[in-house]
Amino acid sequence: MRRDLIGAAAGAVLLLLLFGGGFLWLRHAYRAPGPARGATVLVVPRGSGLSAIATQLFEAHVIASRMVFVAGTTLAGAEHRLEAGEYRFPAHVSAYQAMRLMREGKTVVHRLTVPEGLTTPEVMALVEKAPALSGPLPPVPAEGALLPQTYDYTLGETRAAMIARMKRAMAAEVAKLWAARAPGLPLASPEQAVILASIIEKETALAAERPVIAGVFYNRLRLGMRLQSDPTVIFAVTGGEGPLGRPLSDADLATPSPYNTYRVNGLPPGPIDNPGQASLIAALHPASTEDLYFVADGRGGHVFSKTLAGQDRNVARWRKLQRESATNAGPVPRAVPRPAVPPAQAAGKSLPPPRQAVPTPLAPPKAAKKTTR
Repeated sequence: MRRDLIGAAAGAVLLLLLFGGGFLWLRHAYRAPGPARGATVLVVPRGSGLSAIATQLFEAHVIASRMVFVAGTTLAGAEHRLEAGEYRFPAHVSAYQAMRLMREGKTVVHRLTVPEGLTTPEVMALVEKAPALSGPLPPVPAEGALLPQTYDYTLGETRAAMIARMKRAMAAEVAKLWAARAPGLPLASPEQAVILASIIEKETALAAERPVIAGVFYNRLRLGMRLQSDPTVIFAVTGGEGPLGRPLSDADLATPSPYNTYRVNGLPPGPIDNPGQASLIAALHPASTEDLYFVADGRGGHVFSKTLAGQDRNVARWRKLQRESATNAGPVPRAVPRPAVPPAQAAGKSLPPPRQAVPTPLAPPKAAKKTTR
């Protein structure tokens, strides 16, 4: 009887040792580095069970053993908690680490960057080419309706959903900035703010210049002077489909279009691009300035003047720079040509400066977009 009890106890101890040894081996194998020599990207389909996922990982050489992955994941209580999606498994990832990636749903994050100043057709082309988006493009939104910024998304998000996100982002940004606008601006609606911001966006890429250019445009609007902005002419000629690809001509300046601010008074009827946050801020917080004119300075920025005589000198200086630099040759700037002298100047009076102050730019300056004006 005693021998039977001892034998039973010995058997139990042996089973415990075997089980314990097996558990320790499984734990080691589950956490050991895997065979993948480099990062591996896999798409785990929806509805995949544990066995199917283990086979997919094994055949892609992410894990060394299907059995170890299935047993380890089951013991961890995660067999029904692995999420579908696109995953990037690092080199030599263990079966345990692979399980955690899928249990926590840490899918690959794609990014789509929309630069400031693109027209809506140009933004739509970017969305169409984004490889991880799915589905057709939605109807083309209105110009100026999409906010330029970087958007994160995961594999399978639809192109329609991405465009909808851009529209919501622009509407929210404009509403926020409009509510905090400087007092006394001659704007009737947030839509007009977007129109002016879209022109500022095309005029300069220098953060410090945006509020000044806004101030110049407000001064001209208050005096009944036409804006005479080259980018509006380019939009009138191209319809916003892309860059003009050549210098503006006299025929371009005579283009009959409500967007041609050489021919029409006030703002054009709509935006000419999708302006970024910094240009929206500049349009709603212009600099206090008496300037009415600006022209390229030859260094990627602009030089400003209060009088037509000053503008003429700056244009002459620019023409001299153009003649002296064959590699930087370009058209004579047409930014603000010789309009009639403003009434205030004809009467020998100075312009009352706007009440707005220059804001602190919320976005870093970009590389200069223009070399001529």
